[in-house]
Amino acid sequence: MKIILSPAKKMVRADDDFAYHELPVFLTRTEELLKELKSYDAAQLKKIWNCSDALVRENMERLADMDLRKGLSPAVFSYSGLAFRYLAPGAMTAKQLEYLEKHLRILSGFYGVLKPFDGIAPYRLEMQAVLPAAGSLYDYWKDSIYKEVRDEDGIIVNLASKEYSRCVQEYLGENDMMITPVFAEIRNGKPVQKATMAKMARGEMTWWLSENQVEDVRQIVNFNLGYEYSSTLSEETEYVFVKKGK
Repeated sequence: MKIILSPAKKMVRADDDFAYHELPVFLTRTEELLKELKSYDAAQLKKIWNCSDALVRENMERLADMDLRKGLSPAVFSYSGLAFRYLAPGAMTAKQLEYLEKHLRILSGFYGVLKPFDGIAPYRLEMQAVLPAAGSLYDYWKDSIYKEVRDEDGIIVNLASKEYSRCVQEYLGENDMMITPVFAEIRNGKPVQKATMAKMARGEMTWWLSENQVEDVRQIVNFNLGYEYSSTLSEETEYVFVKKGK
């Protein structure tokens, strides 16, 4: 069983927490992307990154100084978005972190696939970006992300956004099963998932999976951190969790 999670735009260089274990599996492909990004001017990068002028300047400075083999920190401590704040790896036990290293894979437009303790540098490159030379990152990575994520049982717990889960979902075979938890509130009798709440819940579920050392995907229905499983709203590959009190 593998768990997939989206990265976050907000990043930090977490040098003082834990040492990284190894370099990302697709580092050579990442080096190709870095070389291409470094060849562009501010106007081109602004279009690729779809961000403010201030963020363009900040990330151009990152590009200029970026070394993919030095000054790295573990991926799971390097992202500081909502999902990772609620995942709270800094508060985990060694056993929980070992579980994450075995089961969790973070999907990335820049690195492809990351294990939690892979060493990375802060970057900006979303999966939906299109580069002048490399083209669409979906085409750039093709099925390599899926092949790296899939393990022998073919079971994937999808805690990633649609932008990232697409990299896996498009290549699923008949022997694969991808379970997508949906974290919803009931509005006018229908389950509605809000992006901000979903990010928080995805982080919390990943924490819960590690805390309970879950190896059987069927145990996911027991998740109860602010939500409860709804058998009536759920389908075979979509598990709906309704916010308590809503």
